[in-house]
Amino acid sequence: MAVSGSSERIVVRPGGPLAGRVRISGAKNSVLKIMAATCLAEGTYVLRRVPAITDVECMSDLLASMGMTVTRTAPDELTIVHPPNIVPEAPYELVERMRASIVVLGPLLARYGRARVALPGGDDFGPRPIDMHLRGLEELGAQFESSHGYIEATADQLVGTTIVLEFPSVGATENALMASVLATGTTVIENAAREPEISDLASFLNRMGADVKGAGSPTITIEGVGELAPVSHDVIPDRIEAATFLAALGIAGGEVLIDGARADHMEMFVQKSADMGIQIVATQDGLLATASQRLQAVDVSTLPYPGLATDYKPFFVAMLTTATGVGIVTENIFTGRFRYIDELVRMGADIRTEGHHAVVRGQQRLSGAPVRAHDIRAGAALVVAALGAEGETVVSDAEHIDRGYELFVEKLAGLGADIRRA
Repeated sequence: MAVSGSSERIVVRPGGPLAGRVRISGAKNSVLKIMAATCLAEGTYVLRRVPAITDVECMSDLLASMGMTVTRTAPDELTIVHPPNIVPEAPYELVERMRASIVVLGPLLARYGRARVALPGGDDFGPRPIDMHLRGLEELGAQFESSHGYIEATADQLVGTTIVLEFPSVGATENALMASVLATGTTVIENAAREPEISDLASFLNRMGADVKGAGSPTITIEGVGELAPVSHDVIPDRIEAATFLAALGIAGGEVLIDGARADHMEMFVQKSADMGIQIVATQDGLLATASQRLQAVDVSTLPYPGLATDYKPFFVAMLTTATGVGIVTENIFTGRFRYIDELVRMGADIRTEGHHAVVRGQQRLSGAPVRAHDIRAGAALVVAALGAEGETVVSDAEHIDRGYELFVEKLAGLGADIRRA
């Protein structure tokens, strides 16, 4: 897949209801961390259900810069070869493209006792300090120095301990988890993140020979082992992509089978969508969703999993713009994640923000306008909102969307949306 340039645009025009079947790709937020975990042991790994997205390309480039080989051996399959004596360094020009790169820190420390990792970049929605990542690794025995935009980490031998996270940070949980599998003794992570992607990573590590218990709960216990071995693994489906297509259906109407979606990974999204009027039935193949009338407004608040994920929020804001009534959306996780609202207002949305709240008064229809994607989910939400707008909407900076969605335009077009790349 070609990496999009800054001129990438998606053009959406109003169409009829959506209909058909859409296949959900592997979870971006899972595969990136599993790719990082291949730093833990030499040998050949095969990862399946890997989406062809630019974030996967970026992580592939990062592993290759260390001396590993990453090859797409099938449309949804990666083969990763970890040779002896890689260089445990993540250079700035790669890390700045993606915040998730910071999770190579834990596995590199565990396997090589040292790491040099640039401070992360990524989406533009406010600061997300990595203090918790470093604090957890320090408690395992790592030492850090920071200079010239790099973190220099060393550890003669990581030693198991109890790590209490002040917030259930996904990245901090993942770094501590990957570092502790080769540590001496027992590590307990308290107030751990509970996301399905954490459980998928733990499953991958256990298949490698690690001893991880409790992933998916607030307490994860890891018994350190002497060595790990490479394995094959199927990545879980992407719950955020599934939510994106549910939101698209809610706005455009129709009936769609979301193939591969797992209701147990997105219970709060399914519940709130049902409250808005989307009928969702779990089937053997995924989720069968129907939207036959205008949605009803609801109030939503983001919270750590199993609460409503902050990545879901732009889709609820988009659905509320054309729902009946007034909905209040509250952001409790990150600052600065309302920046796309000005773009929705350009499309005629009635939204007022106050601190970390957005009050959305539904309109009968939005109107097409030129808008700009600020990050992955905001960009996708603008495309989704455009399905319920009169006239043409042009979403620029669409390369952000390509970071997290495989064949996004093609999948929507396959459901009947009037959408194309420009």
